[in-house]
Amino acid sequence: MRFFNTLGRSLQEFQPIQPGIVQMYTCGPTVYNFAHIGNFRAYLFEDVLRRTLEYFGNKVVQVMNLTDVDDKTIRDSRAAGLRLPDFTRKYKDAFFEDLKTLRIEPAEYYPEATTHIPEMIALIQVLFDKGFAYQSEDGSVYFSISRSAGYGQLARIDREQQRAGVRINTDEYEKDAVADFALWKAWSPSDGDVKWDSPWGPGRPGWHLECSAMSMKYLGKTFDIHTGGVDNMFPHHEDEIAQSEAANSCKFVNYWLHCEHLTIDNKKMSKSLGNFYTLRDLIAKGYTGAEVRWALIGTHYRSKLNFSLDLCDQARGTLRKFAGFFQRLRTLKKGPLGKEKARELARGAEKSFADAMGDDLGIAEALAAVFTLERTVNAALAANEFESEAADVILEQFRRFDRILGALDVDAAPAGEIPEEILELARKRAEARKARDFRLADEIRDQLKAQGWLVEDTPGGIKVKKA
Repeated sequence: MRFFNTLGRSLQEFQPIQPGIVQMYTCGPTVYNFAHIGNFRAYLFEDVLRRTLEYFGNKVVQVMNLTDVDDKTIRDSRAAGLRLPDFTRKYKDAFFEDLKTLRIEPAEYYPEATTHIPEMIALIQVLFDKGFAYQSEDGSVYFSISRSAGYGQLARIDREQQRAGVRINTDEYEKDAVADFALWKAWSPSDGDVKWDSPWGPGRPGWHLECSAMSMKYLGKTFDIHTGGVDNMFPHHEDEIAQSEAANSCKFVNYWLHCEHLTIDNKKMSKSLGNFYTLRDLIAKGYTGAEVRWALIGTHYRSKLNFSLDLCDQARGTLRKFAGFFQRLRTLKKGPLGKEKARELARGAEKSFADAMGDDLGIAEALAAVFTLERTVNAALAANEFESEAADVILEQFRRFDRILGALDVDAAPAGEIPEEILELARKRAEARKARDFRLADEIRDQLKAQGWLVEDTPGGIKVKKA
């Protein structure tokens, strides 16, 4: 495999520190609201990356942080009149529900910033001891950019053009504001009851510090991959590198991967423009998690993704076409006709797919291999060249594709193939569950099972498939 490493701006062969084990840190949500589809574009890129690493035989140890204390969570929790933990809990729960809806594989660790304050204080103390941190007259603790020789290497900042001696106390700032950044923010009345004791007085950690402390705890001082959106590159990732390498005197991360922005109908997503979508908005419009997933993963992660509802409609049509294709394969008569041809086709498609995904997650070329196999097999079906053993080979190949794509549902019956009376029973069961009549819901489930059907409750709605 090889990836485009933002640090160095070049395609590089991927070599994990430990052969067969990949340690990866992915920037997670700031839990002050429901995540929007721009966020999920990044999380799905990271999921495709994880699945690809596994596809090539690696074990992945992934950490995704939850930022539950920063300027925005404090501001909005106070506006809502809620304690910070009570306010953020709603959005943490919603985030995990959305991950399931989009079929994003769970990370091994989801550390919350508020439960890792001791690690953050310890990291600041190390920076103090090494002369990289200082306390200002306002009581906050800052990182001294002038002491960091390599600062700007990731985002390629021209430090000569920046003003010296400026401090930044906010969590996010623009690229022309290179300055000493806050490691520890002294408590102010605007923080309300959000504060922790520290050697420098009551306060809270800076946002950039959180990821360094948590990645070091779970992955060590140096690890393989760090990901995020391009908007995280500066200042967040740049500051992570500075403080981590200052504290540990070693390289922080070997490979940095960043995904591009998402636009809506070629415009920046904005509530004021009425083009702002959360995943829940799209589910409410009738789209499934699989359809949204397919729409969001089909563009290379380093290219801007122009999202539209038409893209979801196209995804729906594509997935339904595949569902019908799989159903035709499952219903072929018994016999070995075409088995060797099927194996040859599968091997060729597998190689093209793997070569593409291994080359910086080349999704367009990988999908081309998937569609080519589908068209070729459909032609063979039309010519009566395949029977059931050949079909089994092709179905297994599509299951392998779906280890990365995660949306094909090779073994699920397409909606058009499910008898209407079965769908009606599934709807009645859903209504019974909503009314908390679990006895009736269980009876209907057993009735469906007796007729050869299974019904599953998913965040995206009910799913019916053959038992």
